[in-house]
Amino acid sequence: MIFLFLLSVNVFAQKTIIDSATNKEPIAVGELGAASSLNVKGGKSNFGYSAAVEITPIEDWLELELGVTPTFGSHLRETDVDFLFKKPWTFSPKLEFMLGAGVAWAHTNDHNVITNTANGEIALDFMFWPSVKHQFGWYLEPAFDYGFNQEHEQSVGISAGLLIAIP
Repeated sequence: MIFLFLLSVNVFAQKTIIDSATNKEPIAVGELGAASSLNVKGGKSNFGYSAAVEITPIEDWLELELGVTPTFGSHLRETDVDFLFKKPWTFSPKLEFMLGAGVAWAHTNDHNVITNTANGEIALDFMFWPSVKHQFGWYLEPAFDYGFNQEHEQSVGISAGLLIAIP
């Protein structure tokens, strides 16, 4: 009985090592895409791009995302830098969903009036991977920002683009 137990543990360990070597997860995932936002109170819209990097410190429990989004509108330039904590759910090998919350910093130049604002942010992140290897994919990320300044600005935004695995 002990021999069979030790043999089965050894076979299971070897299979786990082989599986982890063939299905190696990336160190990080890069996101590069288009972005748009709309100020809920003021009605001003911006368009630009978004770049972010995600890492997974705790598999299936926590992902961290650091991103930057410069957007441009009529007499308006804004750069947002955000840091989000995300809880991932894997629906299939090709579809993932994450709910994220965190902080953001916004640097805004509106008609040559410059403001810096701390914000809270909530984001939904849909990730589509065409292959099981997760080398390239697509993402769609709607978000809501709430400003901690005196005006308590609120904005909704969306970004979409390419996912690139960083081995």
